[in-house]
Amino acid sequence: MIDKSIKYLGYFTAFILGFLVLLVVYDASARYIFSSGSVALQELEWHLFDVVVLFGIAYTLRENAHVRVDIFYASYSKKKKTIINIISSLFFVLPFSCMIVYIGIDFVALSFAQNEASSNPGGLEYRFLVKSLLPISFAFLALVAINEAYKDIQSLRDATKSNEFKDYNEAIEL
Repeated sequence: MIDKSIKYLGYFTAFILGFLVLLVVYDASARYIFSSGSVALQELEWHLFDVVVLFGIAYTLRENAHVRVDIFYASYSKKKKTIINIISSLFFVLPFSCMIVYIGIDFVALSFAQNEASSNPGGLEYRFLVKSLLPISFAFLALVAINEAYKDIQSLRDATKSNEFKDYNEAIEL
């Protein structure tokens, strides 16, 4: 269920990215061809970019398309890669995500309480809605980290049971 939800979140993010591209083209054309622009449009671009980045994080982890130091990782065995993925999911991604969610809730609550809006004349109202995406997106990331760690642990168990590793000692040691 997590995989399916994150897949649709990725589709939503791709749609927002397409809309963002069209909006930037329109805004740049209006500014340079017709010498007119809008602060609200520029802020909407920033907000949509926030949506793309924040929701894209979980989808990227799910698709295993995130950045890592591949010069080392590529040469590792399948077992070592799986163990590194488990460790990174459980001890790096998950705690960091939980910390951002925990801190982000107060950040968003303060923004809601202040009914935060843009300080720019002609800017967008309801900035607190965009800020609320921060803990939501990292909650999605935490779910993906748990799901990926679970799948990797299952993969490691299955490989050990089916003797996929060359010998028993390789399956136990790092």
